Amino acid sequence: MYYNGGKMKTLVTGGLGFIGCNVVRRLIQDDDPVIVFDNLSRNGSQANLDWLKKQGDFAFANGDVRNRNDLKQVFSENGDIEVVIHLAAQVAVTTSVVDPREDFETNALGTFNILEAIRGSKTDTILLNASTNKVYGKMDDVKITQRNGRYEYESIDGIAEHRSLDFHSPYGCSKGAADQYVCDYARIYGIRTLNLRQSCIYGFRQFGVEDQGWVAWFTIASVLNKKITIYGDGKQVRDVLFIDDLVDCYLSAIENIHITSGKTYNIGGGPNNRMSLFELLALLEEYSGKKIDYSFDDWRPGDQLVFVCDISKAERDFDWKPKIGVREGVRKLYDWVENNKELFDKE
Repeated sequence: MYYNGGKMKTLVTGGLGFIGCNVVRRLIQDDDPVIVFDNLSRNGSQANLDWLKKQGDFAFANGDVRNRNDLKQVFSENGDIEVVIHLAAQVAVTTSVVDPREDFETNALGTFNILEAIRGSKTDTILLNASTNKVYGKMDDVKITQRNGRYEYESIDGIAEHRSLDFHSPYGCSKGAADQYVCDYARIYGIRTLNLRQSCIYGFRQFGVEDQGWVAWFTIASVLNKKITIYGDGKQVRDVLFIDDLVDCYLSAIENIHITSGKTYNIGGGPNNRMSLFELLALLEEYSGKKIDYSFDDWRPGDQLVFVCDISKAERDFDWKPKIGVREGVRKLYDWVENNKELFDKE
């Protein structure tokens, strides 16, 4: 990754998570200096660390974003950090309902600690913050209809960034608070920040579980013959984005920081990459050649019937749009899970 003609040292928080390890791998491939910051608490993080060690050189810092001293130490030992890609988070709505304090401390306080570490370092560090579409809440005022066995917006193609925020669930509140702190630190302190409000990301090295990462979880369950529970009626729709496209987005947004600084973008597959739960199951049945067992349960708190991003702002500002379609992306994920069953047996 280049900016002003030179390589940039990058700190990736949550660098051993699903998105994080894919970002780190790309940076390693590009010969960028990278520091992975992670507390090894997530499912699959140790496996991802072992895998990354085979990809090339990077530095690893075992730390927790909830502990400001951990972050201060990283910055004091690496005064030349030029980019922070902030991915460390509590990521499940259901977990936030059960333990809202841990959710708050990880997402809201953790992001605040990073902002303060950057401010205290007195460097011109860029911060890319991974936010979420959950900051828009349930969007009950948006008219929804049913077409072709799935929910769709009645009169719009996607949700744009000017949509009013309406946090719903402790997770929405914690990520929303972080989102707004990131915006305000750009205004008040002049830190070069940007927010990416992400929709449904899926892909390689995603150890999806029932509470989070539904595309990966359905895929893993179909390969390992585990029963799937559909919360709701299965017609709910998301715009899904393959991990390689998301990494491209990150790098392009950072390289165009002269345009993106202080701004927020909705990032997902967009209107061309919408998929319902039932449509994913149909694809997995096609790829596996077998019927998939599933049952139904109640809707989850704050679950949106539809969420599809309007991604036109990102395309205008830094020339990004997804390249990998739904069928291709799900096939890639299915084949990866099929070829790496032993990883899921360990976890």
